[in-house]
Formats: sequence, C-alpha cells, structure tokens
Amino acid sequence: MGSGPVAAYAGDALYTVLVLTLVVLLAPRVRPGAAAVTAFGFSCAVELFQLTGVPAELAVRGTVARLVFGTTFNAPDLFWYAVGAVSGWAVHRAVRTRGRAGQSFGTTG
Repeated sequence: MGSGPVAAYAGDALYTVLVLTLVVLLAPRVRPGAAAVTAFGFSCAVELFQLTGVPAELAVRGTVARLVFGTTFNAPDLFWYAVGAVSGWAVHRAVRTRGRAGQSFGTTG
C-alpha cells in the first residue's frame, strides 16, 4: 500500500470498518446503526487513549500493540473514523436489506 496522508487516512477509515466487522461477527443480529456507533466510539476511545502516552509505551514492546492502539493522537483521525463508520454502516445495511429481500423472494413460489 502507498504512503502519505491518503494512505494514512484510508487506514484510519479501514480500522473503523474492521472494528465494525468484528462487532457484527460477535453480535450477528446487531443493527447497522448500533454497529457503526460502537465501532466509531471504540476508534475514538483508542485515539483519545493515545493522549495518555500509554499506547506509545506499549508500542515499543510489541508490533500488535502499535497496530491496535497507535502511538500519537491526531485530531483529523476522528473525522476519518466517522467516514469508516458511515461506510461500514452503508455496507452492513445493504447486506442486511439484500438478505431480507432474498429470504422473502425464496419463500414465495
């Protein structure tokens, strides 16, 4: 993947989409809006946690901690988390709507 601001912000959005996906896997009946709000809230909490300096200390000890928690607070990341949450919400909603339409279609006949 590329580098620079576009890649970094795309990564922020995708991070939130990943969190949303994990929420849906853990709670398959969760509504798209609830999944999106949960993912956005978690992403923002992790970003704000970076203000404490603890994630930076953990990142020195392991790559996984650096990938999950990041190291440095960056306010624009909050916007891109919202972009990821809205994108994930749209996909989740479309999949649920399509699944319901397919179930209805399959029962007629």
